[in-house]
Formats: sequence, C-alpha cells, structure tokens
Amino acid sequence: MSDLSPAARADDPPSGLSVVTGTKPRVEPLDPPMVPFALAGLGAFVVATIVCLLADAPDSWLDTSVAGFLVGIPGLITMIVHDRNRKRRRALSHPEFRAS
Repeated sequence: MSDLSPAARADDPPSGLSVVTGTKPRVEPLDPPMVPFALAGLGAFVVATIVCLLADAPDSWLDTSVAGFLVGIPGLITMIVHDRNRKRRRALSHPEFRAS
C-alpha cells in the first residue's frame, strides 16, 4: 500500500510557502521611549490653547484644548513609569542588550 498521508517525506522538496514563511526571523516589536510623544502632545495642546486665546475662539474650543492638556498630564506620568520599566523589560527579552 502506498503512503497517502499529507506529511512531507524526506525526499520531497519543501513547498514554496514553507520556504518563505519558515525561514524568516521573528520581528520584534518596537519599544521606543514614550515620554517625548507625551510631551509633544502636551505641547500641542498648549499651542492650541494659546491660539484659542489669541484668536478669540469659541469657549468650547478653549475648554477642549485646556481639557486635552489636563488629561495629558496623567498620560505623561504613565509614560514616565512605562519608560522607567523599559530597561527591565529589555533585560528579560534580550539579555545581551544594554540600554543606556
């Protein structure tokens, strides 16, 4: 009886898909410092607040820009803690990596 199982035999060449997907290394996710992004967001809301004040914009626009700045402060604190733990996360996932 012949072997009809779908398992690959040693003499069969690998299929095109397994050659492409089987040889690629796993891409690691990015872990950039996040504090600069939080500061940029806070700065954008400060600029928006100043523009609203100078342009005599509607009160709802001014309220939105001030609220965005105030809500961004806890976000900044969260990103500071996130970046503080970054070195520990990197040491667990890449022991050879030295963050400065």
